[in-house]
Amino acid sequence: MTTPIRTHRPVHVLSLFDGMSCGRCALGPDIPLVYYSSEVCPDALSIAAKNHPSNIPLGDVRFWRGWDVDLSRIDLVLCGSPCQDISRAGKGAGLEDGERSSLFFVACEILEEVKKKNPDVEFLFENVVPSKADLEVMSNTLGVQPVRVNSSLVSAQMRDRLYWSNFHFEPPEDKGVVLQDILEPGYYATRDKSYCIDANYGKGTNFRRFFFCGSRTLVLEDGYTPGCMTKETANGVMHEEGNRWRKLTPLEVERLQTLPEGYTEGVSDGKRYKMLGNGWTVDVVKHILSQSNTIKGFRE
Repeated sequence: MTTPIRTHRPVHVLSLFDGMSCGRCALGPDIPLVYYSSEVCPDALSIAAKNHPSNIPLGDVRFWRGWDVDLSRIDLVLCGSPCQDISRAGKGAGLEDGERSSLFFVACEILEEVKKKNPDVEFLFENVVPSKADLEVMSNTLGVQPVRVNSSLVSAQMRDRLYWSNFHFEPPEDKGVVLQDILEPGYYATRDKSYCIDANYGKGTNFRRFFFCGSRTLVLEDGYTPGCMTKETANGVMHEEGNRWRKLTPLEVERLQTLPEGYTEGVSDGKRYKMLGNGWTVDVVKHILSQSNTIKGFRE
C-alpha cells in the first residue's frame, strides 16, 4: 500500500541577495513554493526569471520596509550577502566599513523582523571565511556559529564557505568528483580540483597565475605538455608554445556550481561568469536545506 503524501501549504521563502536564484534550484521542483526574491542585478534577475518565472521580485534589501510581503508567513530566509569587503581576495574594507558587505546588517535586521512575526522561521546565511574579527561579529549578530563546508565535497571546485543556520545539519559526504569529470572534450585538467571561481574569472587567466599563484583555473589541450617554466617565464612559455590552453567554459563552470546545464544562457559569457562566480554551489545548499525542519516536513 502506498503511503499518502502529506498535504502542506506552500513553503514561503524570502531570499535576500538572491542573485540568479541558486537557492530556488537547491529547493528543487517537488516542493510548492512562494518564493520572494530580493535582487538588484538586471542580468541575474533575467536569468532567474527565465528559469523560475513564478519568483516574486522585491528589489533592493535597503527598502525592505516598503515590501508587500506578509512576514508572518515566511518559513525560510536565505541570504548570501556581498562578500567583497570581507573576502581575502577583496578590498579588505571590513564588514562594518565596507559599502557592500555591510548590507549583512540589513539582512539581519530583516531576519529579526521576520522572527518577531514567526518565531519558528528557519534561516540559512552563507558567506566567505572572513577575518577573525568579522567572523565574531557575524556569528554574534546571528546568534549561531557557522559550519564550514568546501564545495569540493560535491563538485570539482575548491570553494570554502561558511553557513550559519538555526537548524542542525551535517556536511555532505565527499562524492569524489574531479575536474576532468566536468570538462568538455579536447582538453585535460592538470589537477583534481578547480580553484574557486570568482566574479572576475571571465577576465581571463595565464600560466603564471594558474601554476604559480594558485588562482584562475585553466585547462590544456589534449596532448600538450607545457615546456619548463619559472614564475618569471611562465607567460612567455604560454604564448611561445601556441596558446594551447583555455579557461573553463560557462558550461563547465555551471557544472562546477552544480547548476543545470544551460542555466545561465541568455546573456554574454562575461556576465555568465560573473553570476556563476557570485552564486552558490547548488548541491551544497540542497544538502543543507534537506536537513531543515521545514523541508523535512515535505519529505515525510
